[in-house]
Amino acid sequence: MRITRKLVGVGVLALMTGCSTLSSLNPFGSKSKGAEPAKLVELKGTMAVRTAWKLDVGKARGYQFSPALAGNTVVVAGADGSIARVEAADGRQLWRIKAPTGLTAGVGTDGNVIVVGGADGELLAFDMDGKALWRHQLSSEILSSPAVGQGVVVARSIDNRIVGIDATTGQKRWTVQRTAPALTLRSAPGMVVYDKDVIVAQPAGKLGAFLLATGAPRWEVEVGTARGATELERMTDIGGAPVLFESDVCAVAYQGRVACYDVASGSPRWTRDLSSTVGVAVDQRFVFAADDKGALHAFNRDGGASAWKNDKLAFRSLSTPVSYGRAVAVGDYEGYVHFLSREDGSFLARAATDGSAIGGTPLVAGSNLIFQTHNGTVTAIAVE
Repeated sequence: MRITRKLVGVGVLALMTGCSTLSSLNPFGSKSKGAEPAKLVELKGTMAVRTAWKLDVGKARGYQFSPALAGNTVVVAGADGSIARVEAADGRQLWRIKAPTGLTAGVGTDGNVIVVGGADGELLAFDMDGKALWRHQLSSEILSSPAVGQGVVVARSIDNRIVGIDATTGQKRWTVQRTAPALTLRSAPGMVVYDKDVIVAQPAGKLGAFLLATGAPRWEVEVGTARGATELERMTDIGGAPVLFESDVCAVAYQGRVACYDVASGSPRWTRDLSSTVGVAVDQRFVFAADDKGALHAFNRDGGASAWKNDKLAFRSLSTPVSYGRAVAVGDYEGYVHFLSREDGSFLARAATDGSAIGGTPLVAGSNLIFQTHNGTVTAIAVE
C-alpha cells in the first residue's frame, strides 16, 4: 500500500515502513502475512513441461517488471538498469545494455521503441537495437509499465497523472490528471493499447479509455467501488493490467470485482465480486483470476458464471495467471509455476524457477510461457 500526501501524519502511518508500504497487503511482498501458505503436495504431472531457457536480468528490488514481446523476441529489464533483448524461442541474447539510471517499471514496446520507467520518475526510450533515444521527466515515481501505440508512449506516475509522449521525439503531447484517493495499494496498475485508444487502470478501482492522439476521455467505469467506514475498508485498486480479448476488456480490483466490458463503449458485460492485487487472464472461453487469499477462479467469459475454483494454493501470493492450450498457469511466492486444467482446475504439472516470488505479468511467446521473478530470473517454460 502507498499513502498519498493527504494522509501524511495520520496515525495509521505508524504501521508503515520507510517506503510507505504495509507488508500485510503489499503485492510486492514475498508471501501473504497472517496465514500459513498451503504446503505443496507431490504431484504426478499429466502434462509435460520443461525449462526452455533462463536469463538473469537483475533483481526487482521491490518493484515489478514484466517481460514484453517484440516480434519473435522478448525484452526484459531489472531494477539495476539492465535491459536485454533475447530470442523468444531459445533465449539467445541479441544485446544487453545498462540504462543511465536505476529502473522502477518496464517494459513497454510496440516493436519500434522500448520504454522503461527510471528512478525519480524519469521515462527512458531506446530503439530496438538498444540505442538511447530520449528521456522525459514525469511528475513522480513510475510503477506501471508504459504503453506504446500509434506513435505515442503513455505513462502513468504514482500521483495518477497520465501523460502521452511522442514516441519519436520524446515531447509531451498531452496530460490527464486524475484524483488520487487517500489510500492506495503500492502496485503497478497497467495499460493496454486498443486501436486509437489506450485503456488505463487507475487507483480507486477505475478503468478508463483515452484517445491516444489527444488524451481525451472516451469512457470510464468502476471495477471496484469503495465500501466501508474506514480508509482501509474503502481502499480499492485495479490489480495488474486490463486484458483485451476480441471485443472485451477484462480487469479485476482489490476489494472490488472481476468484470468484463465492451472495449468500444465501456458498457458492462458482467461483473462478479472478487478481491485481487494481480491481473486476469482471458481466453476464448474463460476469465481467470487469482484472489488475495490464493484461490484461482475461472469464470465463463460469456456471462461470468463461475466455472471452477481451486483453493489448494491458499496464501501462496499467486501471480497474474496466463492461459495456454489446455492449461492455465500461475506463479507463487516461492517461484513455482503451477499448471492447472483450464476445464476443471485440476493440477497438471509444476515447474520451479529460482525460489523467489514471481511478479509482473507472464508472457506467451510461441510455445513458451515466460515468467520473471523478484530475484531477476527470466524463465521460459515450454509446454509440450
